[in-house]
Amino acid sequence: MLAQPELLAPAGSLETLKYAVLYGADAVYCALPEFGMRAAPVNFTTEELREGCIFAHARGKRVYLTLNTLPTNEELSRLPDAIREAADAGVDAFIIADLGVLEMAKKYAPQVEIHFSTQAGITNYAAATAAYHMGVKRVVLARELSLTDIAQIRDNTPPELELEAFVHGAMCMSVSGRCLLSSFMTGRSGNRGECAQPCRWKYHLVEEHRPGQYMEIGENSDGSYILNANDLCTAPFLDLICKAGVDSLKIEGRAKTFYYVASVTSAYRRALDTYLRNPMSDDFDLPDDVIEELNRTSHRHYSPGFYFGKEQALQTPSHTYVRDWDFIGTVDNWENGVAQCTQRSKFCLGDTLEALQPDGSVVALTPAWIHDENGAEVDATPHPMMHYSIPCEAALMPYSLLRMKKKTEE
Repeated sequence: MLAQPELLAPAGSLETLKYAVLYGADAVYCALPEFGMRAAPVNFTTEELREGCIFAHARGKRVYLTLNTLPTNEELSRLPDAIREAADAGVDAFIIADLGVLEMAKKYAPQVEIHFSTQAGITNYAAATAAYHMGVKRVVLARELSLTDIAQIRDNTPPELELEAFVHGAMCMSVSGRCLLSSFMTGRSGNRGECAQPCRWKYHLVEEHRPGQYMEIGENSDGSYILNANDLCTAPFLDLICKAGVDSLKIEGRAKTFYYVASVTSAYRRALDTYLRNPMSDDFDLPDDVIEELNRTSHRHYSPGFYFGKEQALQTPSHTYVRDWDFIGTVDNWENGVAQCTQRSKFCLGDTLEALQPDGSVVALTPAWIHDENGAEVDATPHPMMHYSIPCEAALMPYSLLRMKKKTEE
């Protein structure tokens, strides 16, 4: 077991890796273009992986590489080189689901830790112990386990075996994400990182002898989303997950933006630090600003997942996201009361902004002026990635994130 729980954040790109580390992650997980269970994110080149490892290691953080697809015979021929290159780049662990990949990793990079992916479906202590005897350092537990299930696994496995569990993010409607629905309906396999998310689609009923006549199922006024799982949010009971014996607290989201990852990581950093200040206490007083932060990123309605039993793994009958805030830019530098920024979305003179800083603090500001990169006064920031400056009395840290509350339509 780890001395204290690790906060593990996703990184779909090198930029996201840097923000995750700066905003409080103890470790990040990422992928190369192949074998990594995510086809959509940018993913890493070998050189970016090397740069990411240097960046993380210089700050005392770790990097895990996902190799958790189930490779075909043809793909296996390319795997040894991928393993060796990743090891040379400096990754600290491979996340693996396939037994053949496990054997290859042990052969071609014996110095790199092996973590069993949630795709391996570890749901009991016998499976976890078997993985340990195969040389696995950590198991990523199946998402459908309760707190009681996890505690029983912890009590009946070798103490050297680390346990990892998801604490935040999108939930697959299928057990441990092993789903064939997307592959069957669209030809895009969710088990190979190409999920079309048909569980999020709107469905109607069609009667056998009345083809073409679509009838609303009618869960609510928006129609029916019968497979639409809520997002997981465990911040209010993060102490119970730690006390159940979890070593690594995993945030889902390799397909998410660096703003999302930084914001959520920052919130869970504060939640975990609150727990660690008094881990023996039965009174976990989650700071109000943690939930406030988690509500500033785009998300589906939250639920506690399966941690308190399957009846609590709620499905809100809606496909809608909660999107109350807009991410508008990054702070590149601050000097003498002026912040140099890069645009990510438009804002106008007179708008009230917030700056989320890497230390978790939030600064409110209403800029009195905006200057473009040539020093000319402007009244808005309409151009993608434009450089501009704004006044701010409070010193802003580099990598701070600017956002504002969505404007209500009149």
